[in-house]
Amino acid sequence: MEENVNDTYKTILKPSEEVLFKDKNSKFYNYAFPLISEDNVKECLEDLKKRHPKAGHFCYAYQIGKEKSSIIYRANDDGEPNNSAGMPIYGQIQSFNVTNILIVVVRYFGGVKLGVGGLINAYKTGAQLALEASKIKELTINIDFLIKFEYELMNKVMRVIKEKNLNITNQKLELDCEITISVRKKDAESIFEIFESIYKVKIKKLDS
Repeated sequence: MEENVNDTYKTILKPSEEVLFKDKNSKFYNYAFPLISEDNVKECLEDLKKRHPKAGHFCYAYQIGKEKSSIIYRANDDGEPNNSAGMPIYGQIQSFNVTNILIVVVRYFGGVKLGVGGLINAYKTGAQLALEASKIKELTINIDFLIKFEYELMNKVMRVIKEKNLNITNQKLELDCEITISVRKKDAESIFEIFESIYKVKIKKLDS
């Protein structure tokens, strides 16, 4: 068993409440959304643009990926000075150590310029407030395996599943049986070896 494998990550499962922050007459409406793929970003922005048709800037940052090797991120200033909005927002995503998340800060200009330093502070604060208003959950990184076997081996397979308290995500129990299990990454290698050692049972890792 790979005890030292880091197989957890933090994310949010539902959107945050809207949080308002004001600075020198400018209003900043702040939001956090759970993100499955980059395709969701456009939908969230379109919804916010309908909700705030008169806002001047929709600045955002997001990160997707459960492990360092697979992380994708983007920061967007949406017309604010370079790196004064998107990166301060992304800095808060890193600070809270969350992933699979989109944070959008919607700005209504109040007639008084904040300057680059003021903008950096305002967007950082907005992102922080959105994250503080979110329920952050720690989840496990799981690996899915497909197990194939003949019906007569059902008891052997099910005994292991029960003993190891494994999570079945899909099953087809006929003459030729197929069961899909989801296993925590740190346990994956040992579980794979157990099933691989059972005569006439085939196990393979599924692409996530």
